Amino acid sequence: MAAKKYKTLEELEEKYIGVKGTPERDKYEFELTMEMLGEKIREIRKRRNLSQEELGKLIGVQKAQVSKLENGRSSATLATINKIFRAMHAKAKLHIEFEDESGLVV
Repeated sequence: MAAKKYKTLEELEEKYIGVKGTPERDKYEFELTMEMLGEKIREIRKRRNLSQEELGKLIGVQKAQVSKLENGRSSATLATINKIFRAMHAKAKLHIEFEDESGLVV
């Protein structure tokens, strides 16, 4: 019996979504990031016992906008994301890395 060759997540993403740097892959990664951000907003909002309407009032948006953010159906500016986490007394950190000319992640 032949052994199965398992594929890594990266291999599957490249096969079905596209190689990193392609428009399809960039769109996929952006949507995934927004979905994870939305889940974190929902989790913290619930821990703080806030409704979507209450959070919306704290940051100056409608309940519908909070719902869209939590469900990954809307993007937000860094200023809005900062307002959301400050309103919920939570800290958010921005992590940026890039490859230099030698290929090292900085």
